[in-house]
Amino acid sequence: MLPPAVTLSRPSTPTVLERRVQKILRMADSGTTITIRDLALEFHLSPSYLQRLFKHQTGVCMGEWLNEQRLQKAAHLLENSYLSVKEIAHNVGYEHSSSFIRAFERRFTQAPARYRKQSGYTKC
Repeated sequence: MLPPAVTLSRPSTPTVLERRVQKILRMADSGTTITIRDLALEFHLSPSYLQRLFKHQTGVCMGEWLNEQRLQKAAHLLENSYLSVKEIAHNVGYEHSSSFIRAFERRFTQAPARYRKQSGYTKC
């Protein structure tokens, strides 16, 4: 399991790279669904180079970190919204709900519908 929040390892004055990573972290915290490609375009870097920079600064693979962010957002939506599993999958960046369900089950060891039921959430 990845840590809930990624922090930079050095407390010194931020470099350009560190500021970019901080911006990525803020964008993810804002609830916006982002992709590595979107971020690479934002920073005018290739996706592979951006991923190397992110891992160097945080110690975490960017793809794994983004997936964890998506799944945490999905869990929150399952606990606190009327949205269907399909709508939640789309909202957190999955094109196919079947892919979302598999990823969710790997992370939380249960299907999204069961997770919602166990969280105590019921439709009014």
